[in-house]
Amino acid sequence: MNLKPAAPAQADILIFNLCSVRQAAVDRVWGNFKGRMAKGKRQNKKPLIILTGCILPADKKKLAPKVDLILDIKDLNSWPGIIIKTLKHKNTKTQKQYNNETMKQCGNGTKIAHRADYFAVPPQYSSHFSAFVPIMTGCNNFCAYCAVPYTRGREYSRPAEEITTEVGNLIQNGYKEIILLGQNVNSYQSKIFNPAAAGQISNSKFQISKNTSVNFPTLLKLINKIPGNYWLSFITSHPKDMSDELMKCLTECQHLIPYVHLPLQSGSDKILKAMNRKYTAKDYTKLVRKIRMIFALNSHHYSHVTPRLAISTDIIVGFPGETKKDFLATADLMKKIKFDMAYLAEYSPRPGTAAARLKDKISHKEKTRRRQILNEILKTTALENNQKLVGKTTETLVESTKDGLAFGQTKMMKNVKIKLESKKQNLIGKFVDVKIIKAGPWGLEGKLT
Repeated sequence: MNLKPAAPAQADILIFNLCSVRQAAVDRVWGNFKGRMAKGKRQNKKPLIILTGCILPADKKKLAPKVDLILDIKDLNSWPGIIIKTLKHKNTKTQKQYNNETMKQCGNGTKIAHRADYFAVPPQYSSHFSAFVPIMTGCNNFCAYCAVPYTRGREYSRPAEEITTEVGNLIQNGYKEIILLGQNVNSYQSKIFNPAAAGQISNSKFQISKNTSVNFPTLLKLINKIPGNYWLSFITSHPKDMSDELMKCLTECQHLIPYVHLPLQSGSDKILKAMNRKYTAKDYTKLVRKIRMIFALNSHHYSHVTPRLAISTDIIVGFPGETKKDFLATADLMKKIKFDMAYLAEYSPRPGTAAARLKDKISHKEKTRRRQILNEILKTTALENNQKLVGKTTETLVESTKDGLAFGQTKMMKNVKIKLESKKQNLIGKFVDVKIIKAGPWGLEGKLT
């Protein structure tokens, strides 16, 4: 398209990437959008305004009159042609008619391209040593509070050979960390149409026949066979789909790091049922206990580290109908499980979801109070877990350096600050062994060994 990046004030095209999953994200983009428009008017500049991302119909309807185009992220391959045609029509008599027709095609759900084309777009990696690799999009779970099935559609799994090819190329180019992405990676399901190619990429003895179905554990095994010095991880998992086969993979695949992100959302069975999570607090507790036991018995790769596994979670406070008793059940479960990290969110209704029809009687002030209580519990358990690492040596991936210090993450996804012997040490993107000398709730301090 012969376009190059420009500052917003000088840009001919402005693209706003909206995520309707959280109201805070919508409000942030809306505020940014209004600010850019006001500034553009003052400068007498009218750039082409494009809206994209995971957008709920209600948000799309609200913003459509303010933009020139609404483009579906799944149709990324079609963007250049659409944008060029729109630019040609801009400031002509046919502009409004053309834009309306284009938005009907792109903004109202009509597909221009298959979701496979979205995965086929050559990725631009923001790091030279760590890469996110999407393996699927969409979701079939329809949790009551979640907008993802309505913004990204049903689950679509990327072909396994595409994934192994991308990962293989990354590792050949020196990448040290591969993070597999999906709304619910556990439910990944695809087929290998060219198993010979996949086997060649992975240099593997792991044999599968033509058109063999590939689930998530099988995909992990395929990737794990790719030679190289790298870490492999994945997000996000659903507790109901954490199978015995997958748990076994966690310790059998030597490239997988000892870290599991397992969203809890609530410790109350009543709220979990209202959320349509399809498990109970007891189910979740048994699952965590089982995962930890498997690591304790089988993770010989991490035998020098205690504890050998880190578990993080997501929790929503203030879901409609959450009583004090329900909240205390969540608080008690957090104390019992002792998470290493938890991403705490205050419930906000998303239009079109099942929960949006429920009465949200809990005040913002009360939601904030509950979140702060859980955060204090997390500080206690995270510190307790981190203190067990003091005196231990752990492999660490260095991500940045500044003023004689290096900053990175351990294999258990814990932030660590390292004092360097020399400011000239170039360790970014490298694995180093670090002895932990100090622990806090949100991070560690260490020295090179």
